[in-house]
Amino acid sequence: MSNFKASVGIGILSSFIAALVFFSGSFVLLDSFWGQVMGFKSPVAAPPLSLFFAVLLAFGVAWTSVDISRPILKIVPAIGICLLLFTWSLVSALYGKFLSPLAPVLATLCSLALGGLWGKTKAGSRKQTLERLFGHRLSREDFRSLVASSVPVHFPGEVINGTVLVVSVHNHSELMELLTPENYTAITNLYLKTASDYLVESGGYLDECNGECIRVVFGAPIPDERHAIRACRAAVDLASRLDELNKECDARWQRRLDVRMGLDSGDMIAAAFGGGRLGSFSVAGSAVDFARRLCASSPVYGTRILIGPDTYEPAAESLEVRPVEILKVSASRRRIEIYEILAPKHGLSPERERSRDHFWTGVLHYRDRHWEKAVEEFTKARISGIPDPALDFYLRRIEQLRRQTEDSHKDNFPPLFQSV
Repeated sequence: MSNFKASVGIGILSSFIAALVFFSGSFVLLDSFWGQVMGFKSPVAAPPLSLFFAVLLAFGVAWTSVDISRPILKIVPAIGICLLLFTWSLVSALYGKFLSPLAPVLATLCSLALGGLWGKTKAGSRKQTLERLFGHRLSREDFRSLVASSVPVHFPGEVINGTVLVVSVHNHSELMELLTPENYTAITNLYLKTASDYLVESGGYLDECNGECIRVVFGAPIPDERHAIRACRAAVDLASRLDELNKECDARWQRRLDVRMGLDSGDMIAAAFGGGRLGSFSVAGSAVDFARRLCASSPVYGTRILIGPDTYEPAAESLEVRPVEILKVSASRRRIEIYEILAPKHGLSPERERSRDHFWTGVLHYRDRHWEKAVEEFTKARISGIPDPALDFYLRRIEQLRRQTEDSHKDNFPPLFQSV
């Protein structure tokens, strides 16, 4: 049963109890006593308005007692309402009007008690359990969808297909040396808040957020067939937001954050990991490890956002990318290509499209060991006045190869395929 249905049911039952007691005349003696306390000399009876407020409060308190997870936060509003009801009755007496608080108070207490009992049931404790596991790591919309779904709250472990996005600052050491501890903490927390808030609101689950990195999962705990596309778009948009953030950091601390990202998709185990002291929903698998490696490797190639082939394939039609490297995976003895995300689809200017195409052709010539043709294409890919570290990376490689003597053995050449 959903929280809404439970609230309606509790509200109806509490209203019925209050109405039954009201019409049975059980409040007559108490109403007369309360009327004498307020200065009414003749016996008084509770008007129908009291019952109206009883019904109204029965449903209101039922909703709060069901929706709020912490017991103390359920009790405090109910006590406050009861006190206000008695105060309201005293103020009415000053104007010669008798309004009995007894029926509304009874309805309030009934809804509070029934809401507490509901919270002890498996269905009623669902939201509290999910809050303990997820906290604020999901957007409000996604959390409400999770509460309303039929997904088991214990998360024993299942294989899901998702995308992992790892975000990391790669100039931590420099910032720690140049900034005071207070300023280093301030600039780091500003970045963490900006990045994590945006990624969560973009539909990701905030799996990890600390001084080392941010790790966000798309496609879990709520399945999403477009998880790769959403993750890549979120990464591109986050890069733009961090550019604006760096302007603020430059103005306040005269320092900038060197933020890199890595994404990979695939099957992973999603479960509630941890013990009694600390536990949360998380994922584990090769995609998680590879996303972390891509993020760590990004400065080597001079790229900002690297994605693996399993992310590129489902998201290719929504992105503008260029190839960066072919990696030789030692464990499986297979070669995989990684890419740099440049922009959303059709998000490049004509000049940048031309540069991307020449760069792509240059990489193909490089892999065929056609050094002169590769250099020619990379030169055409250069945009005047705009740094391109990835292009410089390939030009340095080619220069190293050129310096090899013609009779050098092939195995002495710098590797064309990097091993991971």
